[in-house]
Amino acid sequence: MRRTSGRTAASRASSMIALPDRVRSPWWELGRRLLLALAILTGTVLLVYLDNEGYIDGNDPTGEVDLSDSIYYTTVTLSTTGYGDIAPVSEAARLVNAFLITPARIAFLVLLIGTTLEVLASQGRELFRIARWRRSMGQRVVVVGYGTKGRSAVDTLVNNGQSRDSIVIVDPNPAAKQDAHDDGLTVIIGDATRRQVLRQAGVAEADQVIITTDRDDSNVLATLTVRQLNPDAWIVASVREHENVPLMRQSGANSVITSSDAVGRLLGLSSMSPMLGSVMEDLLTYGEGLEVAERDLLVTEVGKQPQQLPDQVIAVVRDEKVYRYFDPVVTQLARGDRLIVVRPAKELPWAPRPGTHGEESADEQD
Repeated sequence: MRRTSGRTAASRASSMIALPDRVRSPWWELGRRLLLALAILTGTVLLVYLDNEGYIDGNDPTGEVDLSDSIYYTTVTLSTTGYGDIAPVSEAARLVNAFLITPARIAFLVLLIGTTLEVLASQGRELFRIARWRRSMGQRVVVVGYGTKGRSAVDTLVNNGQSRDSIVIVDPNPAAKQDAHDDGLTVIIGDATRRQVLRQAGVAEADQVIITTDRDDSNVLATLTVRQLNPDAWIVASVREHENVPLMRQSGANSVITSSDAVGRLLGLSSMSPMLGSVMEDLLTYGEGLEVAERDLLVTEVGKQPQQLPDQVIAVVRDEKVYRYFDPVVTQLARGDRLIVVRPAKELPWAPRPGTHGEESADEQD
């Protein structure tokens, strides 16, 4: 019995109810606070009117305080104007002023001045920032999942010229939100398999979507939803198991990366040949040693063979197809070709640019 009770207590302790935050407009919040202020005014008027015998009106020959005088006294008292023409004279009225009306005056001022200004300033400023952010978004990249793979993908994008302002993170984990904010990124907290969440992230207008959650089934559902919202987006998705690659491609992913196979192959290569493993790791590391890059074909390179170029060409992109450098189809390079090369990271930065010294690309020549 003790063990059962212990397990029950542990399960209760580990569970937590997290209610969603209510998002309301600043005008709704302002209206609610005005109603609360009106309630304070009405309550104070009733206090004064019911005890009107304890007050005296200095401007009235009879000295009596009626309902209109009670309203007048309440407004000038709560607003701290206090002309002094109506004053409490009985002991009971003075005590009511000290212990009821004075706290009501403080609450009234805090409610209207403090809270209202805070709501209008913070929420209004946030809505303005969001609207301005949506208008200024350029080539948007949406990254679903901000774990190890998501952070590495973002680092690669940023290091190669992508603006942080154009990257949007979608992740349901509050810890990921904090990490992304620390990195200067915009975050949408929510499930990426839900249409509303992806719409809020701007997937419909995104140029690229990177999907890197830890579950293959979630990646498939997210890919399907993204493809339905944006048929033209370039979707790169990761999967843990190689057997899920065909399913991911059928879901609409343009490129699928198998994380477990890639890591396993690198481990195997490093085991058989430590030097080969170090070279592969070098190629996968940004900014050091060698790196794989894609660039335009230069004017001076048209008509040459891939082996004749200064860069080590490993593939040629022609008509949206990739050919290995030794393929007979790309024996001679032509305008419109793009090159996949291995080159020194320090000399030639990764980017789809013509070159590093202002050379003219083949596509730019008339």
